[in-house]
Amino acid sequence: MAVQTFQLLILGSSAATPTVKRNPTAQLLNIAERLFLIDCGEATQIQLRKYKARFQNINHIFISHLHGDHFFGLPGFLASMHLLGRKNELTIFGPPSLKEIIQLIHKHSDTYLSYPITYIDTQHKTKELLWEDEKVEVYSIPLQHRINTTGFLFKEKPLPRNVDKYKLEKLNVSIAEIHKLKLGMDAIDENGHIIKNEELTYPPAKPRSYAYCSDTRFFEALANDIQSVDLLYHESTFLNEMKQRANVTFHSTASQAAHMAKLCGAKKLLLGHYSARYDDLSEFLMEAQPIFNNTDLAIEGTLFQVEPII
Repeated sequence: MAVQTFQLLILGSSAATPTVKRNPTAQLLNIAERLFLIDCGEATQIQLRKYKARFQNINHIFISHLHGDHFFGLPGFLASMHLLGRKNELTIFGPPSLKEIIQLIHKHSDTYLSYPITYIDTQHKTKELLWEDEKVEVYSIPLQHRINTTGFLFKEKPLPRNVDKYKLEKLNVSIAEIHKLKLGMDAIDENGHIIKNEELTYPPAKPRSYAYCSDTRFFEALANDIQSVDLLYHESTFLNEMKQRANVTFHSTASQAAHMAKLCGAKKLLLGHYSARYDDLSEFLMEAQPIFNNTDLAIEGTLFQVEPII
């Protein structure tokens, strides 16, 4: 049984300012060989090179909001793709002002890209389907930050049923019936008899999902938009000792991220967007894991694989 790729590469994990060990926020998600760049802080293109990502194969970029640590790397990244000869169209999803910002930079730097860009505006009030093809769908999800901010929910579409070719031969069913069987329909054997779908097929793996919850304060209603996700990234800028600071700045603590993972029924939680004041990130795990055990740190260069579940 062939299994589609579903993996997340962490490119940047720092909050507002980078450190010598951590870069601003950026992630690369691969679902069925579709590469999605999620946020694009400074040094994103350097990180893509460092971890040997095929960034010319990135056709969709998702920007959560217009704080610099989430998009200041975008103008340089766009220019590098031009200089390297990109021709394919690029689609950028983000706040309405993003197009104006990028075009103003290009105007004053006399930059003319060799490839077209389509900008898709996001809105921060309701969950919205942004993009889909035959294998993947992507939603924006409203977050609560100091400025208009969205998270993103990436979901595999249901896979076709798996056909048992041995049973086709055994029950005298033509291979011409395979397409119908994959769609869940019954088949007809060589004698005209109906053979039930479940006699010739077995279920595919369950569709997987990833929720990216960029800068946000903790609010329970978010759980409704990300129920039962396989992998949840939730910002954890502070430890609980600075909960008041988190509330004032519309950020979250590690314990609040863990409570969200528990509330939405996530299978795995990733913490990230760490304040530069923290050097020892093990404290984040110590705070979150007693609440939600399956918690890990989003650290540069880490590749998280979402395994299929039958």
